[in-house]
Amino acid sequence: MEDKTFTISVYSENNVGLLNRISGIFLKRHINILSLNVSESEIENVSRFIIVVETTEKWVKNIVGQIEKQIEVIKAFYHTDEETIYLENALFKIASSLLFDEKQIQNIIKDSQSTIVTVSRDFFVISKSGRRSEIEELYEKFKPYGIMQFVRSGRISVSKEKMEISTLLETFK
Repeated sequence: MEDKTFTISVYSENNVGLLNRISGIFLKRHINILSLNVSESEIENVSRFIIVVETTEKWVKNIVGQIEKQIEVIKAFYHTDEETIYLENALFKIASSLLFDEKQIQNIIKDSQSTIVTVSRDFFVISKSGRRSEIEELYEKFKPYGIMQFVRSGRISVSKEKMEISTLLETFK
C-alpha cells in the first residue's frame, strides 16, 4: 500500500484533553499531522476536528478506530482528497510602499484572486483562500518583494457525499 493524503473528520463533545489524546494516537504510530483544525460543527454542542495526514489506508483505518474509542468522540471518518472539497486560508503582510511602487504586486493580487484586507501607512494585508499549492505559489511570487508576516490555516473540508453523522444524530433527537 502506498501513502496517500487523508482527511480525518472527528465529531466530538468539546472536552478538555481530547486533542492531547488524539494527537497521542498519531505520536504512538509515528505519523505526522500535516494540518489540524478544530471548530464548531453543523450540530449544536458538537465540535469537528479536521486532521490531514499522509499514510496508508490500512493505518488511517486503524487510527480512526482508535480515535472512536475515545469516550467524547461521537464518530470519526476518513476521506481521500477526491472525496472532499477543501480549502486553506492564508494572510500575507507586506510593506505598503510596494503596493504603490511595484505595479507587479497589483497584478499578482489580481491574478491570484486574492483580497486586500487592510491597508495602513506601513503595511497591507492580503487574504487568499484556496488549495495549498495555490497559496504556496502566491508565497513564492511575493517572496522576492519581502513578506513581513505570513500565516496559513489548517485545512477545512466537507465531504462530497452525505456524512453518516447526520443520520446517526437524528436518532438521538
